Amino acid sequence: MFENLSDRLSGVFDKLTKQGALSDEDVSVALREVRVALLEADVSLPVAREFIKAIQEKATGQSVTKSVTPGQQVVKIVHDELVHFLAGDDANAGELKIDSPPAPILMVGLQGSGKTTTTAKLAKRLKEKNKKKVLMASLDTNRPAAMEQLAILGGQIGVDTLPIIKGENAVTIAKRAKQQATLGGYDVYMLDTAGRLHIDDALMNEVQSVRDVATPRETLLVVDGLTGQDAVNVAKEFDEKVGVSGVALTRMDGDGRGGAALSMRYVTGKPIKFVGLGEKMDALEEFHPERIAGRILGMGDIVSLVEKAQETIEAEQAERMMKRFKKGQFNMNDLKSQLEQMQKMGGMEGVMGMMPGMKKMAGKIEDAGFDDKMIKRQIALIQSMTKMERANPQIMQASRKKRVAKGAGQDVSDLNRLLKMQRQMGDMMKKMGKMGKGGMMKQAMKGMFGKGPQVPGGMPDMGDIDEKQLQEAAKKMGGGLPGLGGGLQLPPGLSGFGKKK
Repeated sequence: MFENLSDRLSGVFDKLTKQGALSDEDVSVALREVRVALLEADVSLPVAREFIKAIQEKATGQSVTKSVTPGQQVVKIVHDELVHFLAGDDANAGELKIDSPPAPILMVGLQGSGKTTTTAKLAKRLKEKNKKKVLMASLDTNRPAAMEQLAILGGQIGVDTLPIIKGENAVTIAKRAKQQATLGGYDVYMLDTAGRLHIDDALMNEVQSVRDVATPRETLLVVDGLTGQDAVNVAKEFDEKVGVSGVALTRMDGDGRGGAALSMRYVTGKPIKFVGLGEKMDALEEFHPERIAGRILGMGDIVSLVEKAQETIEAEQAERMMKRFKKGQFNMNDLKSQLEQMQKMGGMEGVMGMMPGMKKMAGKIEDAGFDDKMIKRQIALIQSMTKMERANPQIMQASRKKRVAKGAGQDVSDLNRLLKMQRQMGDMMKKMGKMGKGGMMKQAMKGMFGKGPQVPGGMPDMGDIDEKQLQEAAKKMGGGLPGLGGGLQLPPGLSGFGKKK
């Protein structure tokens, strides 16, 4: 969603960082371009003005002009200000207050913004990540099959839903949910209210009545991220009449402009707590302002990458693979599991988007044939081999290579590239097996972009990775890379990957 804004800002900062010293005029021209980029991204005019004004005050003066690398200093100021606009002053704004059971969470919003789906996604998250016992109740008596939809979603994610009794109104259902949650020993109960096509008094009165009965600990407003500036107006209206404690933005995986997200916190004063990134039940992420700011400015998001790896890697499998790697054992089965791991983590594009400095390289990498389709093709080649060939790829004769390539619908040259890649990765694993845990994270990162053939245009210098981010990432992994990141490992210089002819 932030792709266009990210590209525009990268262009502005590229010009700045190439210059040795910056005059006030350089900064003014750059900030004018930043303002245009913000307005094009659908950020509201007052927010864009305030944003530029805040940066201008910090960026002019001795601190920048006498700095060693003034361009980078400006980028840092923009980054810090972006974090401030996204987060406000409260560092813990994104945390849910669900400490006194049963804690009620009220979900409000307009019709079609994704309330019911977001309710189920959040319930799944609370159950799995926070280990809470959750009850969901639908108060939507207007939309056909709305209650049944929540019951079906509850069945899919293994979360209890309040039994449906036809003819009850929203307030009665809310009272019944409160009673059931208390008697059933639930930690959290979630109330999914009805939406309307536009804000009207009947909707607000109903939501106010439910709020008075339930006295929710959290009132989350679900807003469609594609509605642009109107999303901010909806948030203001709901906050004035009902009182909102946080916002969940849906459809943030779309190609709309992300201005609503940037304006929301500043205009309403309410933090964005969650973002919906797809239709599946696990496609809900916490909104971390500093990480989002890093992604927008192309600085990457190592911490989220590691968290994603930890979620998708099974601890036992990781441990088993680690032992094999230390012995220098790395066959086609291992390579297949690494490629599948990459797919689970959002594919090549998802991983690259979180790598520092890789945002700008995405186009060039795609031109070099380095994409998700290629991963599928390589898995198909491995699946075309026999069990013995996967365990010992070196035993394959020319005739077998032809047969395996044909079985996967590809050329022998593609198979040879895959075999070369497997050998390179095996060598790399041997080297890393001999290393101590301390330097493994940084070595793994550099190993991805180390020596060997370069992607056209040259790769970014991995020495520029933010040390703090690396430390935080390493802390999350307990000092070592679980299963070597299960998907983070690629051969030096990516030389096994190439465009299919």
